[in-house]
Amino acid sequence: MRPFLTASWRYLLMLNYEVDPDVLRPLVPSGTELDTWQGRTFASMVGFRFLDTRVRGLPVPFHRNFDEVNLRFYVRHFAEDGWRRGVVFVKEIVPRLAIATVARVLYNEPYVALPMRHVVAMEGAEAGAAGQLEYAWKANGRWQHLSATTRGAPRPSEPGSEEEFITEHYWGYTAQRDGGCAEYRVEHPRWSVWQVERSQLEVDVAGMYGERFVPFLRGKPSSAFVADGSAVAVFPGARLGPDTRTPPSPETSRAA
Repeated sequence: MRPFLTASWRYLLMLNYEVDPDVLRPLVPSGTELDTWQGRTFASMVGFRFLDTRVRGLPVPFHRNFDEVNLRFYVRHFAEDGWRRGVVFVKEIVPRLAIATVARVLYNEPYVALPMRHVVAMEGAEAGAAGQLEYAWKANGRWQHLSATTRGAPRPSEPGSEEEFITEHYWGYTAQRDGGCAEYRVEHPRWSVWQVERSQLEVDVAGMYGERFVPFLRGKPSSAFVADGSAVAVFPGARLGPDTRTPPSPETSRAA
């Protein structure tokens, strides 16, 4: 199948917060369930560069390179090939109104368009020099941001690690207006990650994401790191149909 969208996602700054699963359950699309790591449920603030964007292989004038900041959490869906691990977005911020409008109208993705700016100072970071990242957006007359300083050189995530859990989800799930769910596949190679010396999240949590997230996003993140990123391919979505198969037992599914 031909990708719907191709791009390069670079310098993904990820601040990961442990969240009460009861906060996220009302947002879980039908046909999926919350995914956990070592019994813990996470939501992540993610900022990154969206580069060389093409739709059906064609560049879109003035919409090839931009920033994105999103709040996402993690789910899984039991399909014919087993468990598929994916993400659900609470809100996605981009600086281009056309991108946000198309995503909302056609796919029911929770995009908003806001003024954005970034600092990407990663020269020498591949060799271990300190790098600096900041992704910022302006809402209600106020600039908000997430930022971090990296340390050391990037390394592949360890199998079974929190970094692997956060970065290695290759499906997206979106609740639809009629109560259904759309699923799409995201293809990219395994990413390496930089550890973070210090990080900061400056955001109006209640105004951007709702009161339910205030106790969690105002605390210290469980982890913070930067993924190097890569070329990505996003494939056309499909609705999840009724699933009559019996998923694995709880003991088996926990090991998945």
